[in-house]
Amino acid sequence: MQVTETLNEGLKRGYTITLGPDELEAKVNEKLDEVRQNVALKGFRKGKAPQALLKKMYGQQVMGEAMQESIDGALSDHFEKTGDKPAQQPAVKMTNEDWKEGDDVVVSVEYERMPDVPDADFSKIKLTRLVGKVDDKDVDEALENLAKNSNHFEPRKKGSKAKDGDQIVMDFKGSVDGELFDGGSAEDFPLVLGSGNFIPGFEEQLVGAKAGEEKSVTVTFPDQYQAEHLAGKEAVFECTVKEVQEPKAAPIDDELAKKYGEEDLKSMKEKLVEQLEKEYAGAARMVMKRELLDDLSDRVTFDLPPSLVEAEANQVAHQMWHNDNPDVEGHDHPEIETTDEHTKLAERRVRLGLLLAAVGEKSEIRVNEQEIQQAVMTQARNYPGQEKEFFEFVQKNQQMQQQISAPIFEDKVVDYIFELAEVKDKKVSKKQLEEAVEKLEVE
Repeated sequence: MQVTETLNEGLKRGYTITLGPDELEAKVNEKLDEVRQNVALKGFRKGKAPQALLKKMYGQQVMGEAMQESIDGALSDHFEKTGDKPAQQPAVKMTNEDWKEGDDVVVSVEYERMPDVPDADFSKIKLTRLVGKVDDKDVDEALENLAKNSNHFEPRKKGSKAKDGDQIVMDFKGSVDGELFDGGSAEDFPLVLGSGNFIPGFEEQLVGAKAGEEKSVTVTFPDQYQAEHLAGKEAVFECTVKEVQEPKAAPIDDELAKKYGEEDLKSMKEKLVEQLEKEYAGAARMVMKRELLDDLSDRVTFDLPPSLVEAEANQVAHQMWHNDNPDVEGHDHPEIETTDEHTKLAERRVRLGLLLAAVGEKSEIRVNEQEIQQAVMTQARNYPGQEKEFFEFVQKNQQMQQQISAPIFEDKVVDYIFELAEVKDKKVSKKQLEEAVEKLEVE
């Protein structure tokens, strides 16, 4: 095998690899020996067929396999000797297209090598960790939000008309063709108008109703209704509105705490303090991580593979276009042009990605199976009732596993650098912490 360099510009590399006919023939014979062990030809014992006959019968098939394996092996040897790691799949092309048996096999190979990432002295990095203290005001605010969202209703003034979002308490009887049907009647039934819990068109007809009023509501069951004997049929509900209630913040007491699964108000406050402390710590980590990445982006510089930057810039452009056009789903849209802004952001992402990967590899940072399983379990909660199917999908999908493990790996590398950097704590209020997080979103 002969390797000749044809391109060496930045990270771009090009080579011509020449395989002599003797090398290829040796590989063909090796493949034919493998075939012989598994083929039983008439007139010959298994594994004893002559080479010439095997070559006549399987030569063309074996030649293609031998040529591909020889080229793959040559590339593998080249990368092992040079230490190059291609940024993307190398472009491999056979240059002598009129090749015939007995000729050299000449292949051109072009790729972009992964850059050598320089070491950085992380002890020189200075970071600020914001420490948000949870005070009584923060807890009270959290309690007020829970009270507002507790689905609590209180009676409106007598004679008030029901509005969208109000809850009415009513008795009703439903009939189809004048006959009452099973499940179509109830007493003291609470219904939030606008919730969409009833048949389409039902709740809208009760907007404006008053306590003590009787209303006849006519609706048509959907064609795909779960009860087949009612599907597509018109139904009349005779409703008696007994009370009209408006949404109100619930009293902040032990009953509210029990509604959220706590023993009493005291234990609920303690739980809220724990939750808020975790939220503040998480927000502070986000801010410090951005500070670290900004520092690393400026501190460590090296050549970037153009193909990776271009691919990332296209992805950035696509993502930002969809952010500006949220109503457009899928890829049915005009071609999106990349700009200098997209390229600049892509360069930062690629540089930091390669840097963190290099630090993680050198420091032997790994994502273990337990960490991946925990992340999968967390994501599976987004698919209630389909958790098993999600687990099976992840197990069979290598790309999905990489997508799940990548952010875990990045966070572990970031935490590793945090340990080496000089970190000073700074006490801040909740408002100051929120402003710091909002600034991240703007940037």
